[in-house]
Amino acid sequence: MTTILVIDDNPDVGEALELLFSLHGIDVSYVNSPEAGLARLDNKQPGVPIDLVIQDMNFSADTTSGEEGAELFCQIRQRRPGLPVILLTAWTSLEMAVNLVRDGAADYLAKPWDDDKLLATVRNLLELGRLVRENREIQDRHQARRSKLATEFDLCGLIYTSEIMHELALLATRVAGSDLPVLITGPNGAGKELIADIIQRNSRVPSGPYVKVNAGALPADLIEAELFGAEAGAFTGADKARAGRFEAADQGTLFLDEIGNLPPEGQVKLLRVLQTGTYERLGSTTSRQAVVRLICATNADLPALIRSGRFREDLYYRVNVIELRVPPLRERGDDILQIARNLLPPGRAFSHDAEQALLRHDWPGNVRELRNHVQRALVLATGDTLQSGDLDLPQTSSNHQPEPDEEVLRNTLDKHRGVIASAARELGLSRQALYRRMEKFGLRSGEAD
Repeated sequence: MTTILVIDDNPDVGEALELLFSLHGIDVSYVNSPEAGLARLDNKQPGVPIDLVIQDMNFSADTTSGEEGAELFCQIRQRRPGLPVILLTAWTSLEMAVNLVRDGAADYLAKPWDDDKLLATVRNLLELGRLVRENREIQDRHQARRSKLATEFDLCGLIYTSEIMHELALLATRVAGSDLPVLITGPNGAGKELIADIIQRNSRVPSGPYVKVNAGALPADLIEAELFGAEAGAFTGADKARAGRFEAADQGTLFLDEIGNLPPEGQVKLLRVLQTGTYERLGSTTSRQAVVRLICATNADLPALIRSGRFREDLYYRVNVIELRVPPLRERGDDILQIARNLLPPGRAFSHDAEQALLRHDWPGNVRELRNHVQRALVLATGDTLQSGDLDLPQTSSNHQPEPDEEVLRNTLDKHRGVIASAARELGLSRQALYRRMEKFGLRSGEAD
């Protein structure tokens, strides 16, 4: 049962609201003084929670200042910070009501009120409260899952709140215990190496050798020697024999980044190692053996490279036994602020405008780009609070701001505990515009304003 607490010194107001809401299946608990209203909130009746408060602004005869209503609102906020409060006000206290909305009141309506508008506002707030509670329950469950995963496995400092990254971390820990090759795909700077680290740290040989090779950083004519070693005289400058990375990673893990850059000769030898477990050093015909867990990563479109003849199809299926895709940062917007805040030293913080700038940016360089901008801001900021200008991000015109999607809408409403005015202000919308978007995504009931 949904219950509204009405606090007004005029019994006719209580009776009118009881009749209005009873016609729409909403229960009303009416009291005629601030003291009685606070007592009702303190005396929580089992199974009959208060979901919303409608309060007057003046309770004493010949009083129009609204100070009594302001004090009552503050008392309610102290007791129930997330409880939505609608202010009923005469024109003499309208300015104070507007100020209280800025301080967290859900909405205000002037007396005499319009029944349809009041009913629509109440329905919006009750529906929003339900969605906030559901969203919070979902977030609590997700947090419990994240905490459980971090307790059971070494996540190597992975920072995330998004469900898509939780599923990736969960999959990485699941495949870690096998010896199968893993291919990690995703754009530059998204965190592919960190996922490889998680796999290695939770593998069967976490204390074994862990060798990392960036194929994209090596000259093509040296990649083969780097991976498989070379005998003395195998090439100019090779004055003594040297072991390769496969040999160094024996009984451990080899992380081969940017595998799409391997030249044809290196691809052939890598395929042979995966098929037979044997290889030869460059300039040698002696076969060597290595037991290596191979983790590869690439930001390239390997199927496209196969079609163009630049990557072997048989090698692709050997390294792609299990594929883990690291999504770009723009697909996991919930993580942006958490990652950015984690980069700040104690005593430093972002301003509201700086956080909004972080959320608006598309992050083509992903986590690496985010880290660079935050580090730059830490150097250039003149105070402990980093401003949007310190981040040096491209300016986004307010006339072309993307419309918030359903997830952004839910999270913003949850963040502001269902306070329409505060959520609308953060989203750059009017209250009416926010209501319309709630209706668009089915986040409200009742008629449009």
